[in-house]
Amino acid sequence: MDIRVGLIGSCTNSSYEDMTRSASIAQQALDKGIKAKSKFTVTPGSEQVRATIERDGIVSSNETLKSFVKISFQAEKLRAIGGVVLANACGPCIGQWDRQDTKKGEKNTIISSYNRNFTGRNDANPQTHAFVTSPDLVTAMILSGDLRFNPLTDSLTAADGSKFKLKPPTGDNLPAKGFDPGVDTYQEPPKDGSSLKVDVDPKSSRLQLLEPFDAWDGQDFIDLPILIKIKGKCTTDHISAAGPWLKYRGHLDNISNNMFIAYVSLFLNIKMKYFISLSLSFSIEQLTKKTTKQTTLKIK
Repeated sequence: MDIRVGLIGSCTNSSYEDMTRSASIAQQALDKGIKAKSKFTVTPGSEQVRATIERDGIVSSNETLKSFVKISFQAEKLRAIGGVVLANACGPCIGQWDRQDTKKGEKNTIISSYNRNFTGRNDANPQTHAFVTSPDLVTAMILSGDLRFNPLTDSLTAADGSKFKLKPPTGDNLPAKGFDPGVDTYQEPPKDGSSLKVDVDPKSSRLQLLEPFDAWDGQDFIDLPILIKIKGKCTTDHISAAGPWLKYRGHLDNISNNMFIAYVSLFLNIKMKYFISLSLSFSIEQLTKKTTKQTTLKIK
């Protein structure tokens, strides 16, 4: 029941308060001279949060902190217990995780504060069991490295061999010194961009220049055939799964190949990815011959 990796962050669970609550637990670990027993990653929710927690000492690049000496003020140090602070981006939450500690197909458990835990979403490994909880609970759990650990009732072992229980986390809703804006990477476009040209390799698989769509003629679309009808669950990962496909997000044609490949077709009662393979050998009319008799829908 070991926890291979603990991850805190995502757009919904990485505010300044979330980080300070997690850091208060990290400080308790520092006071007792222990570090995380699982790999631990931290993804700040914004550049403001990243810069502010760096400024306030919640995460620190100071190597001397690894000596676990108690530090005053806001000395809660996520890096000091073994945490790795990633860029303030979606990252592993949407599958952008260059995971090296586990081979694909290997059964393992991770725990995160991300907002989704669909199969294979974080690392493209269907054998990764992902559990979702709060950032402070993730931080508490990685100190034990065991999924069975209950921070309300169970004890941890300090560096001197004594037993101790974690105290409830505390945190600040807002930073006392205000937010640090961080690095401003915004580049304002010119007022007149008509003379600018964007050069993209026509052979690029990741970027594609688009021609403007035809203007709407003011008429509604009516009597259109229904080509897609989904059976059962349909989440955003069924519509367009996260993970390696995201490298094509700048190429409309290529990322469109990822659309609906995980859903089950009501017409065919098979997953769409199998339909795509079958359609190479059979026409849509052949594949939907039986279902069109059972419905009033006409598939073209």
